[in-house]
Amino acid sequence: MSEVFEGYERQYCEASASLSRKCTAASALDGEKKKQKLSEIQSGVEEAESLIRKMDLEARSLQPSVKAGLLAKLREYKSDLNNVKSELKRISAPNARQATREELLEAGMADTLAVSTDQRGRLMMTTERLNQSTDRIKESRRTMLETEELGVSILQDLHQQRQSLLHAHTTLHGVDDNIGKSKKILAAMSKRMDRNKWIIGGIITALVLAILIILYFKLAH
Repeated sequence: MSEVFEGYERQYCEASASLSRKCTAASALDGEKKKQKLSEIQSGVEEAESLIRKMDLEARSLQPSVKAGLLAKLREYKSDLNNVKSELKRISAPNARQATREELLEAGMADTLAVSTDQRGRLMMTTERLNQSTDRIKESRRTMLETEELGVSILQDLHQQRQSLLHAHTTLHGVDDNIGKSKKILAAMSKRMDRNKWIIGGIITALVLAILIILYFKLAH
């Protein structure tokens, strides 16, 4: 069922129950108090009619499988509201209080409201179902909020891990730079060592030649 329709339905059930109580109270009043109460009832009837129109529009916009059941409910609500209107007309008529008393005495009834016991029972059951639906919606919202908080916590953890990885990457990049510099220094030292070897080899060769030359001259003389 549509949540929008359920919202209108809940409001209508509350309005209908309120109208029933006000009609009962108005039957026992006279004068200005009765006029004020009848004015309140008329305003409530107009509000109920507006809610029925909204429910009708919402029901007709739904899928056929859902729409049929909702329209059946609407027919009951319209019948209930028509009964309230009839009761309002009867109470508004002259000598309505006396007529009400006579009707109560003749029928032996304690309740003169036009809403039948069966309809009232259905309204109560509908209200209960709506309350249960409201509880389920609240529970779903609570679960959604908890899930959202968990998602935010996970995102924060991932952000911290990302920062740690970036820091590690920066550190590794610095190590790579140091290794590169060390390789260059080692290469330069290796070149110097090779050059020094050649220089030493040249010096030793020159000394050997000099010694050989000296020996040759000494032996020749």
